[in-house]
Amino acid sequence: MMDGPRSDVGRWGGNPLQPPTTPSPEPEPEPDRRFRRGGGGRSFWARCCGCCSCRNVADDDWGPEPSDSRGRGSSSGTRRPGSRGSDSRQPVSRGSGVNAAGDGTIREGMLVVTGVDLLSSRSDQNRQEHHTDEYEYDELIVRRGQPFRMLLLLSRTYESSDRITLELLIGNNPEVGKGTHVIIPVGKGGSGGWKAQVTKASGQTLNLRVHTSPNAIIGKFQFTVRTQSDAGEFQLPFDPRNEIYILFNPWCPEDIVYVDHEDWRQEYVLNESGRIYYGTEAQIGERTWNYGQFDHGVLDACLYILDRRGMPYGGRGDPVSVSRVISAMVNSLDDNGVLIGNWSGDYSRGTNPSAWVGSVEILLSYLRTGYSVPYGQCWVFAGVTTTVLRCLGLATRTVTNFNSAHDTDTSLTMDIYFDENMKPLEHLNHDSVWNFHVWNDCWMKRPDLPSGFDGWQVVDATPQETSSGIFCCGPCSVESIKNGLVYMKYDTPFIFAEVNSDKVYWQRQDDGSFKIVYVEEKAIGTLIVTKAIGSNMREDITYLYKHPEGSDAERKAVETAAAHGSKPNVYANRGSAEDVAMQVEAQDAVMGQDLMVSIMLTNHSSSRRTVKLHLYLSVTFYTGVTGTIFKETKKEVELAPGASDRVTMPVAYKEYRPHLVDQGAMLLNVSGHVKESGQVLAKQHTFRLRTPDLSLTLLGAAVVGQECEVQIVFKNPLPVTLTNVVFRLEGSGLQRPKILNVGDIGGNETVTLRQTFVPVRPGPRQLIASLDSPQLSQVHGVIQVDVAPAPGDRGFFSDAGGDSHLGETIPMASRGGA
Repeated sequence: MMDGPRSDVGRWGGNPLQPPTTPSPEPEPEPDRRFRRGGGGRSFWARCCGCCSCRNVADDDWGPEPSDSRGRGSSSGTRRPGSRGSDSRQPVSRGSGVNAAGDGTIREGMLVVTGVDLLSSRSDQNRQEHHTDEYEYDELIVRRGQPFRMLLLLSRTYESSDRITLELLIGNNPEVGKGTHVIIPVGKGGSGGWKAQVTKASGQTLNLRVHTSPNAIIGKFQFTVRTQSDAGEFQLPFDPRNEIYILFNPWCPEDIVYVDHEDWRQEYVLNESGRIYYGTEAQIGERTWNYGQFDHGVLDACLYILDRRGMPYGGRGDPVSVSRVISAMVNSLDDNGVLIGNWSGDYSRGTNPSAWVGSVEILLSYLRTGYSVPYGQCWVFAGVTTTVLRCLGLATRTVTNFNSAHDTDTSLTMDIYFDENMKPLEHLNHDSVWNFHVWNDCWMKRPDLPSGFDGWQVVDATPQETSSGIFCCGPCSVESIKNGLVYMKYDTPFIFAEVNSDKVYWQRQDDGSFKIVYVEEKAIGTLIVTKAIGSNMREDITYLYKHPEGSDAERKAVETAAAHGSKPNVYANRGSAEDVAMQVEAQDAVMGQDLMVSIMLTNHSSSRRTVKLHLYLSVTFYTGVTGTIFKETKKEVELAPGASDRVTMPVAYKEYRPHLVDQGAMLLNVSGHVKESGQVLAKQHTFRLRTPDLSLTLLGAAVVGQECEVQIVFKNPLPVTLTNVVFRLEGSGLQRPKILNVGDIGGNETVTLRQTFVPVRPGPRQLIASLDSPQLSQVHGVIQVDVAPAPGDRGFFSDAGGDSHLGETIPMASRGGA
């Protein structure tokens, strides 16, 4: 594990850019530390989730999960995803398993349940009506607050004097008062929205309609049936095949996660892929991400995450608590969660975050091994969070904020320090502005807040700052962010600063003190986007987070929030009027080619102006952490009244190549002053070097259960050899995560490879690929595959498509030069 949360270069401001020790996969903590009943678990809930902290220390619902050699909730080293999961442990039986008298005798006339049909097939009415037919599971999966049907097979005809009770149980010691033991008398009104009715009695078959509570706990329940008749009482033995998954229900108006738009539900709950945006506001890149929330094993992985955190079962019906736990558990800090963050640039002991193409490989690895997966950065944390929350039934989307601030001193401003000559003082610049930052919005009501704060809530799993001592963030109402209400829970001050703070430039004076010389009011949260509903277009949602820039409402929100920060009087010292405008321009730069940056100066005054400029160019991580300045220049420009002039700085590939870091981003610091008026000019401009795309072509029609072939073509844009090249291929319903080792690719060389896959589900699908090597990353490609149903078949299910954890050496089909 890393020495501390700020030890990784490239993630935090104020750290020098030097080769760090590579973070390694974190060791598994001892079970008694992770799941102990005493202070450890209570500490998290008391600090992180007040609604779940008031529990008795002897509460067995909090107890440790049964552990194997890895401390996991399974009795064997591996567990078949879809089989009995970690939240479905065997409760204490109340009888022999055949009758409640305890003697094991089936008496004549007893009403014996000889079989149960939960109608759990993906093609059955239950799964169709509950919108769970895409889950690659054989068990019954339903959404709470919505009825489902089942059949009971009996030993004799059902009579009016017979009494039947359904029971659902979850956790180590199920209790009725906690909602972990649900008792449903058939034909009688239940409690809390639970009830069951006989819809048809035909011979020895009984058709039931079961209503679940809209506030039910989510998870995997064991199911049993009790009968009472004059001849005695019978209890059906627990059977793993009769376990029932219950999820949140955005289709149910009584569920607090309800979404009143079908197109929203289709996009934010059921869509298995999406777009994640990165880069800079002026150079937006996009990549397709395979969420894969319905893939075989993913639902078990999501429930395993809650178990690993030790979340009380009684709190799992509250989406506020669940989403907050997920924000903590998707990162590995404090709790050995899903992903290890790494911003160092050295990923030799894991996977480059840019190489992932989806969440499935990550989640299945965590479920299979119990160890945190190396490595993730913000878009990976957000992609996995979208998968987990959608899988559990929460409407969730992945959101990118360009020019995202990281405020380290709670001033609610981004403070940038310069020396007397306006050269950046990087050792003082602990606040950083990320080129982009990716988090999540999820939709729910907030009964824990005053009215007016329902709807979209921010959840951020990237470990940046602690919240009550825990690396988690949210859920935080977007409405509270928009209005600067930083006293609203959870974590509003930090998120507000990310989207709507100001960039304040401080210059060191001759006496060593610092003075504000410029306040840039439109530099933070300049664009907030997500994938549009029903298309791959980009949707601008900045208006949800912010009032229009410069408006009275926006200024009021910023200054109201700043008044609650550590520098409440920062706005008392504002600069003088400005009559020289400066705009930074950068051409569309391509990795491996020379580039040009330019600055346009415009004199808006009626007098001549002399401008002295300093330009400093350095590489930068996308988190805003910069490397050493590798090129600088000074210019003096004379501007006539009303005139404009352009200052340029060419940069050759050989100049920037030795300094490149992740994302191929560069930071241009421009500073100067106007001789006649004393006006200070300051600007930071980030731009990125564009990487090539992979070209994917489908060779033939795609049919469920039949082998199909895809061709991938890539041209190396660099004049140097790419070594140890790895391709990844993944697509829900098409291809389980697959790793392809292809060796080296020469400078400017074109390569082609072909791969086969077997579709398992019909409909429009996305097949996504990536390329990674030490010399080049952030290379992706995607193709839509329209899969036809299997002839004469209603579906196909298998684990075909390759292992997510095994690499395969693949020869290239062809090679070509430039």
